[in-house]
Amino acid sequence: MGINVTLFGQMITFLVFILFTMKFVWPPIQQAMREREKRIADGLASAERGQHELDLAKERAAEHVREAKAQAADIIEKANRQGASLIDEAREEARAVGERERAAAEARIEQELGQAKAQLRSEVSELAILGASRILEREVDAKAHQQMLDQLTEQV
Repeated sequence: MGINVTLFGQMITFLVFILFTMKFVWPPIQQAMREREKRIADGLASAERGQHELDLAKERAAEHVREAKAQAADIIEKANRQGASLIDEAREEARAVGERERAAAEARIEQELGQAKAQLRSEVSELAILGASRILEREVDAKAHQQMLDQLTEQV
């Protein structure tokens, strides 16, 4: 078996095929591969940026949550202070109402005491007149001796 023309023809055809492929087929394939490589690199960079932005968003969300908790604690503290203030005001108001009612009751007691004293004076003066009339065995005229009865009432 020798080297013959067919083998040389096949080698030349193969060589032409390789040159044609390197000149016309290989550059578009390499260009497509570079573009795909660039898109993959861009995608990876975007994914990293997205991950970084996600981490930043998580940090901002955590900060917002901390701020909201702090504000809620402040609001609760203010509400507690306001509640305590309202309780103190209600306590003071109840104390004032109690004082007013006690003063009114004392005034009623004083008034009733005055009425009782007046009634007692009246009864004492009647008893005195009755006693005096029995002693004198005659009737004492209350109208005629009103001044004397008033003095007697004051003394009693």
